[in-house]
Amino acid sequence: MTGPAPIRMIQVGAGGMGQVWLELLTQTADVELVGLVDLDLDLAKRALAAVGKASVPVATSVSELQSSNVGADAVINVTIPAAHHSVTTEALFQGLHVLSEKPVAPTVSSALSLAAASEVSGRLLMTSQSRRYYATLRNFRELIVGLGTLGMASTEFSLAPRFGGFRDEMAHPLLVDMAIHPFDAARYALGANPVSVLCESSNPPWSWYAGDAVATAIFEFEGGIRYVYNGSWCSDGFQTSWNGSWRVTGEKGTAVWDGESSPSWESGEAAVDDPATPMERADDHEATSGETIAGALEEFIDAIRTGRTPSGEVHSNIISLAMVEAAVLSAESGTRVRIDDVLESSYKTALEVEKSEEVRARLESWGSASRGLHQGH
Repeated sequence: MTGPAPIRMIQVGAGGMGQVWLELLTQTADVELVGLVDLDLDLAKRALAAVGKASVPVATSVSELQSSNVGADAVINVTIPAAHHSVTTEALFQGLHVLSEKPVAPTVSSALSLAAASEVSGRLLMTSQSRRYYATLRNFRELIVGLGTLGMASTEFSLAPRFGGFRDEMAHPLLVDMAIHPFDAARYALGANPVSVLCESSNPPWSWYAGDAVATAIFEFEGGIRYVYNGSWCSDGFQTSWNGSWRVTGEKGTAVWDGESSPSWESGEAAVDDPATPMERADDHEATSGETIAGALEEFIDAIRTGRTPSGEVHSNIISLAMVEAAVLSAESGTRVRIDDVLESSYKTALEVEKSEEVRARLESWGSASRGLHQGH
């Protein structure tokens, strides 16, 4: 008895992160790599040779590969954020499901366009929010359910990575390139969506970044929960994990997680590493055997085969992207920003700039961003 046929995939992007994805795809039994797209064909060929797949065809576009009858089912989009909208749109209208590296698009308005394009094409668009797939984060979420009514949550994030390249020149490198991970994890762990944010950002004199590498954001979530993110990308010494250090307090106690090891909770004098009876929320995604991008790929494949909605589906993931955009707007304006205001302003922009008549018509049919995101998800 044989299992389901492998999902035939094209990868777009052969750079540093592209190489990581190639290694994963070529080691995954449920995937058959049928093409690699990059504007630099020599780079693409070298990347394939490095994973022992020199015979896989290369091209400069998804359409070019599909026209050569590679018979792909899906695309992995590992291009730079500025290229996400064009590459994903092309793939969706080639009839391909898409798993995109985060952010799904560089702005909320372009992400709304992609959500509408996903609806028009009838194809799945999922973002690889890879840090949702840590088993210890899932355990942390289960502990939080047992805390009852929640009041406060926080993430402390302190690292000092020296990337070089585009991140060093960004206006808000921490918020735009990194904070979407804890923001998205907060939505997942708390089982709630954000309402508003007040954010301040700065750049210490010793920072090697051109833009603000430090930020504190206070989010109000549904139910009155306050979530505080305090982060720095230029803090040397006593560094946190890449997931940060978490604390959530509710009516029945407090749960903590260092971002790596097993979480713990305490109530009164009782402290344990795991709840007596693990609890889950109804909207929890299926547990995956892999973590980080392997977990995202596993859920993507499952969604294609079963029709289940994955946790990173574009309509839901746009809320995480809106958290980033709202935090940046708040930091720049010095005012509290409502998430719905960002969504609706972005919706108007999406309608104004959309070039595809089909996609614009779908956007117009929503009536508002909130209605479209709710119906689409």
